[in-house]
Amino acid sequence: MGKHANPTAGWGPHLRAAWQALWVSRVLIWSAGLGAVGLWGVSRRQGDFDMPGLTRPFGSVGDALVAPAARWDSYWFLEIARDGYDSVRAAFFPLYPLLIAPGRVFGERGMLLLGVAVSVACFFVALTVLHRLTEIELGADAARWTVLALALFPMSFFFTAVYSESLFLMVSVGAVYFARTDRWAAAGLLGALGAATRSAGVVLVIALVLMWWQQSGRRARDLAWICVVPLGLVVFCAGLALVGEDYNAPFRAQDTWMRDFSMPFGAVSDGAVAAWDGLRQLLSGSNTPVYFEKAGDPLRSARHNVELFGYLLIAIPALIGAARRLPAAYAGYALAALALPLSYPVEPQPLMSLPRFEIVLFPLFMWLGLWLSQGGNGRRTLVLGTFSVLLVISVARFATWHWVA
Repeated sequence: MGKHANPTAGWGPHLRAAWQALWVSRVLIWSAGLGAVGLWGVSRRQGDFDMPGLTRPFGSVGDALVAPAARWDSYWFLEIARDGYDSVRAAFFPLYPLLIAPGRVFGERGMLLLGVAVSVACFFVALTVLHRLTEIELGADAARWTVLALALFPMSFFFTAVYSESLFLMVSVGAVYFARTDRWAAAGLLGALGAATRSAGVVLVIALVLMWWQQSGRRARDLAWICVVPLGLVVFCAGLALVGEDYNAPFRAQDTWMRDFSMPFGAVSDGAVAAWDGLRQLLSGSNTPVYFEKAGDPLRSARHNVELFGYLLIAIPALIGAARRLPAAYAGYALAALALPLSYPVEPQPLMSLPRFEIVLFPLFMWLGLWLSQGGNGRRTLVLGTFSVLLVISVARFATWHWVA
C-alpha cells in the first residue's frame, strides 16, 4: 500500500481542508436553494409527498431557509424518527432516524434541525477522514482535490440534507481508514454502523477482507472483527421482529419502491435503453409520458433518464482509475456497492437514485482527486466549474420540490 503520509501525523491540515471544502460548497448550495425558492416557489407536488408537513414546520420564511435540506426522502426519515417503522418505511435503515429522534422533544422543528445538524457534522468528519486517508494512499495534493471535488459534486447537497448519505460516508470512510491503519476493532464496529445505516453497508465486508488479506501478517482476531459488520443488518431485522414487524421487511420493501432483481448489472442495459428512448423523445418533442410524473412537462422524465445514464458513464472511468491507482480493496468495494442498484432496476426508471448512490463511493473521488492533481489549472477549472454549475441547478430543483435523484 502507498506510504505518501505518516498515518500518525496530526489532524490539523485535514481539518482545515475539510472545513474549506465544506463552507465553500454549502454557501453555494444554500444560495442556490434559497434563490430558487424565492424566484419560483415550490412545486405543488409538495403536498402530495409531505401531507403532514414534517419538512415545513417553521412557516413561510423558516421553511424557505431549510429548503435545501428538507425534501423528498427527508419526510421518511422524519416520519420514522417520530413514529417508528412499518413495512414500507423498512426500506430506510435505522441509524440515522435514531440519531435525530431525540429532537422529538421539540416536535417536528426539533427533529428537522437536529437532522440538519447531524448531517453537517457527519459530512465534516467524513471529509476530514477522507482527506487523511487519501493523503496516506495518494499524497497531499490528491487529498486536497478529492475533498473539494466531492463537496462540489452535483449531488453533494444530499450530504447536508436530512438524508443518511453523510452518516454513511462518515462510517464507511472511517471503517476503511481504521483498517488501513491497523485498528480492526474500530473498523469492524464502524462497518456494523454502516450496515445499520443503509443496505450497501454490508459490502464494506469486501473492502475490509481485501485489506486484511493484503496484510503481511494476517491475524485471525482481525478477521473476527470484520465478521462484526453484518451485525448492523441483523440487529435491524431483529428489532423489527421485536416490535411486531416482518424481520424480512427491509428486503420486501424494495417491491414497494418498485425495485426488482433482474440480473447482475442488468440496470446498465436497461438504463441505456431508457436513456436512448429519452433522448429520442427529447429530440422529437413528443409529449408521451415515460415516467410517473403527476404534473408538469412529461419530457422531464425523458431528460432524467438521460441524466441518470450520464452519471453512470462518468462512474466508469473513475472505477477503472481507482482499480489502477489504489489497492484492490477500494475498487472492490466500489464495484460491489454499485452492483446493488445496478442489479435492482426500477421498472419505469432503471437507474433511479444512481447519482445519490455514487456520491458515497469515496474511492471514485479519490481517483478523481489524483487525476485533478496531475492536471493543470485548466483541467481543474473545467471539472470543478462544471460540477459547481450542475450543483446549483440540482439543488435549485431539489429545493423547489422537483425530483433530482
